[in-house]
Formats: sequence, structure tokens, C-alpha cells
Amino acid sequence: MVFFSSADFAFPLLSHEKALRLVALLDFKWVDIGLFQDRSHIQPSDQLDDPDRKGTNLKKMVTEIGLGISDIFFQSALDFKARAINHPDKAIRSKQRDIYDRLLEYTQAAGCRHISALPGVDFETPDSFEICRDELAWRVEKAAVAGITYGVEAHIGSIMTTPELAIKMLNAVPGLSLTLDHSHFTWQGIGSEQVKPLVPYASHIHARGAAKGIMQAAVADNTTDFTLVAQHCRESAYKGGICIEYTYTDWENCNQTDNISESLLMRDKLSSLFS
Repeated sequence: MVFFSSADFAFPLLSHEKALRLVALLDFKWVDIGLFQDRSHIQPSDQLDDPDRKGTNLKKMVTEIGLGISDIFFQSALDFKARAINHPDKAIRSKQRDIYDRLLEYTQAAGCRHISALPGVDFETPDSFEICRDELAWRVEKAAVAGITYGVEAHIGSIMTTPELAIKMLNAVPGLSLTLDHSHFTWQGIGSEQVKPLVPYASHIHARGAAKGIMQAAVADNTTDFTLVAQHCRESAYKGGICIEYTYTDWENCNQTDNISESLLMRDKLSSLFS
């Protein structure tokens, strides 16, 4: 059975505690935590300096509010290319590995069993794909030892921009899963039927309205075929979380929606489709 969560980063104008309380007030039982450098309520540079203690503190606050953490979505820099896991600079890659070790400790302490992250970038060098493959394989193995599922988001600007490129990487890295967000494909004009091959790899799903050229849209303006998405999930026996991931940022004009209303409308729409 699927379950629904809301993202704390949907409400960045509130304090973190108030954002979490709003998630609970909206009758969500689960929350996705954004751990984005220079963007989210809590920052990797702060939280990961003492991962066990601060992860425990996060768990305590979330639990007292009545929520569980369904996912920690990690981004080590606002400019994701500058700190990509397959960056050509080996020193940057080594630093990202150190951060990842602390992220695993933090996630365990927070009582969460799923990490979402960015997959890397096509640097248009001869070894860009191979370096990315090896870095992802290392992360999958480390996560498995820690009892955590590691999923990457195939997103615009990444090394996995299309379903075909995503499948290529997923086949190259055994155990790698997807945090599947159809909006990144809808934005490109890629239909939900074309995304179907990715659904069996999904360990977490992001859902929001989108349309061609519009990364985040109101439910009334959405063109992603969520009826088809729900059908694909049933065919793949998907039983993970679905995060209603309306966000609030000026990136791709993702600050033009009423996130409270649209989150409720999208959750109700998906609840009926998955019931």
C-alpha cells in the first residue's frame, strides 16, 4: 500500500518547526526532509558536523509533532554541478564521499530509511559516465550496509535527463533506485507512457502538477497523466512513499503556486487513483 508525505521545503517561509506542524495539520503522517545547502530550513554544513546528535534531535522534533520521516533529500550545494558526485576534480569527489558517510550516520539517527540525491552531471568528458557509475555504485553499497535505500532523481540538467539515459545508468549500477519525479519529464514534453520503464526502479515518488515548459503547475493546469502513473505503479506492485512535492523556489518559477491548496488537491487526486 502506498503512503503519502509532504515536503518540509514546500513551506520555507515558516520556521522549520512551524513547517513541520503545518504538515501534520494538513493530516499528513509522513514528511520528506530537505537537506539542501543554502536553500532548505536545515543545512548539510550544519547538520552533518555532528550527524548522530543532530539527526537524533531531528527525529525527536518530528516524532513529537506526530510525523515520521519518509525521505531525506540531500543536495550538498545550490550549484549542483559544482559539487556533483562525478566532478572531474578528484578532490571534490573525495570530499563528497566524506559528506556522504556523515549523511548515512545522520539518516540512521533520524530514524529514516531512504535517501534521495542527485545522480551527477554529464561533464562531456570521456569518463564522465564511468566515474558517475562508480560513485553511485559505492553509495548504493554503503547505503545497503547501513540499512538505507538510496534513490537518485532523474532531473533536468543531470546525467539522467531522459528515460533512456536513466535506464542506461540504472542498468549499469545494480541496486540503484529512483526517486521518480514525472514533472522533470513532463516539462520536456515526455509523456507518462514513455516514463513507464522507470517505474519498476522507483523506491520513492515525487508528485506535483506540471506541463510542458512548466516545472510546477496547479493541479487544474497539470498535464502529467497520473491515472496512467497509478496504473504503472499497480503493475509494478509499487508500495513506497509518494511525496506531494510542491516546492517554493524561484528556480523554474516554482514559486507561483498556492502550496497548501495544491498539496491537498494533489493528495486527494492521488488518493482516489490509488485506492
